[in-house]
Amino acid sequence: MSTYIAPVKDMLFAMNELAGLQDIVTLPGNEDVSIDLVEAILDEAGKFATEVVDPLNPVGDRQGNKWKDGVVTTADGFKEAYATFCETGWNGMPASTEFGGQGLPVTVSTAVLEMWKSASISFSLCQMLTLGAVEAIAHHGSDELKATYLPNMVSGKWTGTMNLTEPQAGSDLAAIRSKAEPRGDGTYAISGTKIFITWGEHDMAENIVHLVLARLPDAPPGVKGISLFIAPKFLVNADGSLGERNDLICASIEHKMGIHGSATAVMSFGDKGGAIGYLVGEPHRGLEYMFTMMNHARLNVGLEGVGVSERSYQHALAYARDRIQGRIIGDKSGEKKPILHHPDVRRMLMDMKSRTEAGRAIAYYVAGCMDRAKSSPDADVRKANQTRLELLTPVVKGWCTENAQGITWNGVQVHGGMGFIEETGAAQYMRDARIVTIYEGTTAIQANDLIGRKTAKEGGKSMQHLLADIAETGAALRATDNPTLKGLAEALGDGIAALDEATTWLLNNYDANPQAAAAGSVPFLKLTGIVVGGWLMARSAQIAAGRVDEADGDFYKAKLVTAAYFAQHVIPEANAYRDAIVNGAESVLALEEALF
Repeated sequence: MSTYIAPVKDMLFAMNELAGLQDIVTLPGNEDVSIDLVEAILDEAGKFATEVVDPLNPVGDRQGNKWKDGVVTTADGFKEAYATFCETGWNGMPASTEFGGQGLPVTVSTAVLEMWKSASISFSLCQMLTLGAVEAIAHHGSDELKATYLPNMVSGKWTGTMNLTEPQAGSDLAAIRSKAEPRGDGTYAISGTKIFITWGEHDMAENIVHLVLARLPDAPPGVKGISLFIAPKFLVNADGSLGERNDLICASIEHKMGIHGSATAVMSFGDKGGAIGYLVGEPHRGLEYMFTMMNHARLNVGLEGVGVSERSYQHALAYARDRIQGRIIGDKSGEKKPILHHPDVRRMLMDMKSRTEAGRAIAYYVAGCMDRAKSSPDADVRKANQTRLELLTPVVKGWCTENAQGITWNGVQVHGGMGFIEETGAAQYMRDARIVTIYEGTTAIQANDLIGRKTAKEGGKSMQHLLADIAETGAALRATDNPTLKGLAEALGDGIAALDEATTWLLNNYDANPQAAAAGSVPFLKLTGIVVGGWLMARSAQIAAGRVDEADGDFYKAKLVTAAYFAQHVIPEANAYRDAIVNGAESVLALEEALF
């Protein structure tokens, strides 16, 4: 078994050179943040991830969670690790200082969150759901609700959940049946069943604050009739102490393919007359409010894709360095060497490494957009970054998680037969990664968002502005004397042309032939991810090329080689996706239902 080591140097490179951390720390509200402080935070977080969180991962996988009579007991070590996690301030690091958090820039918290996700997705999910709930309450809750719940949620004393899905209502939230009946005192009686509730029940916190979508008696049909409620596990007294148990219970937990260390609960509300709930914001605007939490979660699930990819890569690399097997093709010495010397093993590892770095680059770049959209004193800068953030959020979620499937698959393949044996640990990353393309909106949902709201509905303006920025980088690379950078520019130019052509086709067909447009939506998302990832890898190479003679020149040499691999092996996929979008819809839709 390998040990996770946070790639702090690469994280800092992405933060500084791609996300613009040096500018972000100068924005209003970040006066106490410095580059030195950020480096210190990442070093300490890396130690915690290595020493405390990473050892939990195989334990959680083997033991899972135990359910009995509505009570869930976590795997050995989780409760103690979570207590230490909260005591040392990690839980509240991204949250506002108003509620006891540290209020650090999103760019900084993104890097730290990646560490938790690499070390253990299961463990990290508890914090992720809590922080998402904090965001929703902070943006839309009353002052009373904020005062009652947020300080304890930010500290980690209480945790939070998101209750959307029902047995008959998965992605189709219009089909939600859970009810909220007014009780005459300003509270509501919540009844209904919710499924797939991550960390819906556990023994790590004193209270669990459930955010629940439900319908009021006078609710209009469809998504316009959904309201958002807080329904805590334990009611909170006026003095802030915990009162009686609310009328809600974990009816069971799911038996899953992966993320065994995280309990996925079936929650039953109102079996004894109605769980007491508190309306968040205005009636019938629940889905709008929940999207505050969902968008937060989607960016972080994209980061899960990066995190599990990094962990799988490190695990495979450690094995490839140690495993001696077979003679190396072309090696006349006859000496047996580690399998890292086999060309195809190197190919797999380079693919894992380059796609992981590209995913990290996109995630951190989007985090930088979030910081500038929130805090820049220039209104035009805020608007431009908000637009770019909205365009690329489905790409972070969709492309980074789809990449994780192939990366973790290769992680098993590098191990050969031993990868199929659970004791080596390689298979866990593949099993854990499988969920990240599904929850918080499937890849298809992200793709429909990208082609619809983010591209077609606005006439492709945001995409064209992005392509212009990418083309500017390509022009700068072509103007250099460096053959590697020129090669990157050529590959990037092919990617730009493919995405531009696909975008034009989409705009021409979205309204006229919506099914054809939807048939190419996932290829369009993957195409966008490849081109944006290629752009940021090219920018990384451009910077690295000027630093190869510095003291840590090997790091920058590796950046150049990794970018070149991405250009030669990944960007060419863009043309295939373009062809599938422009020419492939008919074959997707042609087969009669009876012939499937």
